[in-house]
This record gives sequence, C-alpha cells and structure tokens, in this order.
Amino acid sequence: MSKKQLRPIDAPFVALGPSGVAIRDRLKHLTTEDDKVLRLVGEHLGNLALLDLKARCADGNEHSTDTWAARKQGLTAASSSRWAGSITKATHDQWALSRRCQLAHIQSLEAGVRTLMHRLSQPVGERGTKRAPGGYRSKGEWFQKTRRLHTLEHRLDRARADRGNGVVHVVRGGRRLLNTRHNLGKAQLTEAEWRRRWETERWFLAADGESGKRYGNETIRVTPEGEVSIKLPAPLAHHANTRHGRYVLASKIAFAHRGAEWADRITANRAVAYRIHLDVQRGRWYLTASWQRPAVKTIPLETARAKGMIGVDTNADHFAAYQLDRHGNPVGGPHRFFYDLSGTAQYRDAQIRHAITQVLHWAKRCGVAAIAIEDLDFTAEKTREKHGRKKRFRQLISKIPTGKLKGRLVSMAAEQGLSIVAVDPAYTSQWGAQHWQKPLAAPRRKMSRHDAAGIAIGRRALGHSIRRRTAPPQHHQSDGAGHRTVQADRDVRGREGTRPPVTERAHDSRARTETTRGTRATSASKTVRDARSAWTWVQDPLLITG
Repeated sequence: MSKKQLRPIDAPFVALGPSGVAIRDRLKHLTTEDDKVLRLVGEHLGNLALLDLKARCADGNEHSTDTWAARKQGLTAASSSRWAGSITKATHDQWALSRRCQLAHIQSLEAGVRTLMHRLSQPVGERGTKRAPGGYRSKGEWFQKTRRLHTLEHRLDRARADRGNGVVHVVRGGRRLLNTRHNLGKAQLTEAEWRRRWETERWFLAADGESGKRYGNETIRVTPEGEVSIKLPAPLAHHANTRHGRYVLASKIAFAHRGAEWADRITANRAVAYRIHLDVQRGRWYLTASWQRPAVKTIPLETARAKGMIGVDTNADHFAAYQLDRHGNPVGGPHRFFYDLSGTAQYRDAQIRHAITQVLHWAKRCGVAAIAIEDLDFTAEKTREKHGRKKRFRQLISKIPTGKLKGRLVSMAAEQGLSIVAVDPAYTSQWGAQHWQKPLAAPRRKMSRHDAAGIAIGRRALGHSIRRRTAPPQHHQSDGAGHRTVQADRDVRGREGTRPPVTERAHDSRARTETTRGTRATSASKTVRDARSAWTWVQDPLLITG
C-alpha cells in the first residue's frame, strides 16, 4: 500500500484589520415637508441612477473615460456635479461587482461540469475513493445526470459568451425582492406593500465625502451639532428652505456609537460619506455615515503567539473554543458559544454578533493577544454535483456564513485590541479528534470533536504540530530510543506528514520493501543458547533392570 499523500498546508497569517467604519442613527421628529422632500429627492436621483446603470451596461467592455465623462455631463444637468459623481461611482461599483459574481458563477459551472463528466465516465455502481467520486448508482440516475450535464454546458457557454461581450445581468433593487413579486402569499405581502418596498429600494440618496470641504461632505452635510442639510438637485431647488439651494431637516443627529471619532473627522474637514434610506416596514428614516481607515500594519505573528492563543472552531450552531499557552498546551476546559442561524437576516446577524462578543470578552479575560480561526471557504464545496445525495450536508455548509463571520470577527476584535490569526483548515477536525479528544476527556469534562478541533486550530496557529508523537520503545527493544523522541522543527517541511509504520523504520526497511510486500519471517537468533538445532527430543521408556 502506497503512503497517503497529504495536501500542502498553508502557513498561518495575521488577518488584516478593518479598512472602513460605518455608523447609523435614526432621523427622528421629521416633519411632513421633510418626508416629502426626501421622497422626491430619492425618487428623482433613483431614476437618474437607473438610466446611468443602463448606459454603463450598454457600453460593456467599450467603457472609457470619454464615455464616463459624457454620462456624468448628462447627469449634471439634471442634478449637480457632485450628485452626478456619486451616481456614476455607484454605477461603476455595481457593474464591477456583477463582473466578479459572473466570474465566480462560471468557475462554479466549470467545477460542476468536470465532476459530472468524471462520474459519467465511470461504470455504473463503481465505488469512489476519498480522492475522486465513483460512478452513479443506477442507469436511471446516470441518464438524468447526462441531461443535467447538457444543461450546465449550455449555461456555461452562455455565461462565457456574456463575459466575453461584457454583458452583465444587474437588477437595481435586488433580484430577490424582484422574485418576491411572484410569491407574495409566501412572503405575506400585498401587491401595494411590495410595490412600496420595491420603489424605495430603487431610490438613491447617497453622497461621497470630500476631504478639505466643509465638514467633509458638500452634498449631504452634517454639522457637529447634528444638523442635517441636503443639496437639492436642480429640478427640485424650489423646495429649498435655506441659501444655496439647500434643505435643512428638522431632525438632529447624535451618533451614540463612535460619535467622538466621527466628530473629530468632520471638525478636521475629512471625508465622510452619508446615505439616507427609508425602512418601509417600520416607516423610519435612517442616516448612515461611513469613512475609510488608513491601512494599519498588523502585529508580527510571533507577537501574536507570545501570550498564547485561543483556537475557535466554527460550526453550524456554535463556536467551540479552547485556550492554549504559548507552548501549545491546552489550558482549562472547553468553551462553547451557541448561536441560531435560522430566521431573518437581521436575527442571524444579531446572533453572530452576540456570539462573537462573548468570545472576545472571554479572550480578554484570558489575557491572550490573538484568536485563531480557520480560513474557511466553502465556495467549491457547495456544488450539487459534488454532494448530490448529501442534501443535509450541503444545507449545513451553506448555512455557515464564513466570509461575513470572518469579516465581522476581524472588525470587532480590532476594537478590543485583539488580532485574528487565520490557519489552513486541512485535517484540523480529523487530527484533533484522533490525538486530543480522548486524552482530554474526563468524568467531569466532556470533550467533543469540535472542542478537539479548536485545540488543533490553536496549535497550528502557534506553529506547533497537531499530532502527538507516540511513546518510544523500551531501551532493550531499540538503541536508546533517543532519535525517536526528537520533535521536528517548525520550519521543517513535511513535519505534519504521517509517521511510517514500525516495520519501515529499521535499517534494512528499504531493501525489504523493495523485494517483498509480505511480513518478514522471524530472524534466527545469533546467540549460542538460542541457536536452533536439527535434533528432535524424544522421551525413551524406562530401562528394565533386574
């Protein structure tokens, strides 16, 4: 049997900190005129944004600075130069995002086609291996998969053609909300309610900041006292209630979160972007302020390891965390932080934030400087072709918000002065359960596979091997056993490899494995006492003496 080859394991790294900040506050005590003006401005600019997005999609790959300047010039006449700049920038960002999603969709289709072609080439009923799947179970399933293959190939050809021609499919307002129109009963919405929500999502009330301008934004301006004023577009300038075509809202803003940091920025006339939106379900207006942070150099990996680490294993319903000292030894018992990912998006987001907050508070009490997590990405693992019959498994990995969870953990940890170390997820659950679950289990300590995976993640982040060495043989069975207790250094390649069997460690193992695969016979002793003899012992009867 050939030795199992492990896939390459990437080195751990300290994740970059957050690059931006966003805070939100409610616009309270708005008058009827304020509500009317906000709706008029949002609807007018939303129509301009729709036309601009249509023009940008029509340009496709032929987009250039000249076409961008022509579009912006046309928008300026119907709004203002700054409104036109915000609209065109939002259009370019949305088009670029659609292109990235289009590429990810093509890669997913290519992976599905490859899997189908491989499984269709196998005989029916052929069993698969850990490396590659086998054939399909029956001729009926094989036939259905051939039809599935033709469907995916058609979709792939169409997606490749669209990408080559620069065609993207964008729905301003969201495709999910658009499809809700056909399932109003399931969504518990009337047509009028859906129509109001649909129109509101297509409004545009966002302005980019400008450093050096008064309070960091000339279009939507917020003073340190909380006064909010909007530069009205040219066709709506007659609604202004102050000079220079501006409209001042009756509501005052007071950011409870990061209010001091926001006040420092606008006092120094640094750029702050604002967005005003309406929550149709609650009937409330909100203002969101956002700005970019300068790139902060992350701490070195050795500094993050100095005070130990907390290894966190991410699961579908909880975090399994374990504290380790800087030598990789587990400290205390396992900790689990549960969350529920069912329900609405807001409920799921609140559950994740609550669980992350508990992990961070516990990490601060432990005195560590970093938290280790797996650098998970299930993009290639969610395909229907790879896990066709494992529907529950596909639903399980689809429910884990790996990208959003990692981003939120990094941003929230930065506020607590903690760093995040991302590690390769290869074999963490398997080796953790094999080497750490049983030794740490006790009558009063229940160890699960996920708890052991947390230890494996933490040890990999600290630079230690996950698997524990077996005890060396006794001195009378080996040459002192000194060479067998030496640990491989962290920088040695292959230190995570599987240990060879005992029979392959002898000085003549290579010669023996090349000649025969069977178990070698017992060697004859070379001592005189134990030397074998060709004589056989026979007990003679007693002699008769008379």
